[in-house]
Amino acid sequence: HVRLSSPGEHGMATFSGARLGARLGACTSGRQTPVAAPSTHRTAGAVRQVHASAATFKVEVTHEGKTHTLQVKKGESILDEALKQGLNLPHDCRLGVCMTCPAKMLSGKVDQSGAMLCEDVSDKGYALLCVAQPLTDCQIVTVSEDELLDQQFGM
Repeated sequence: HVRLSSPGEHGMATFSGARLGARLGACTSGRQTPVAAPSTHRTAGAVRQVHASAATFKVEVTHEGKTHTLQVKKGESILDEALKQGLNLPHDCRLGVCMTCPAKMLSGKVDQSGAMLCEDVSDKGYALLCVAQPLTDCQIVTVSEDELLDQQFGM
């Protein structure tokens, strides 16, 4: 069994080695999204940093048959904003590992480079909301953990 917990969290997830399966190593290909540093400009010998304005994306989350509209800032996870807005979505580890916060992308793009999803599962539109950060406006629907596990591990 593998136990996962994060500091400050009360929940703990437990997985059996058989459930995680041999695919786990293949699923952590380490796709990384490059992060650009703020641009710098020199003015009269001084260097000042120019930061792009904080982008905000419209994210429509359908959960238990109801659609909720969130405004999610660039760099913030969809789950964090949902919880701030009082939308109680399933979650546990908040590290992209336990798979209790799955969703299916209907439109839009997210950066979820911290998620432990197989590339083919991500390519099918699945996302983990705890690490999914919108790159565009999005429409998503929450799905069951079992649906995601079926896709991830062929169970």
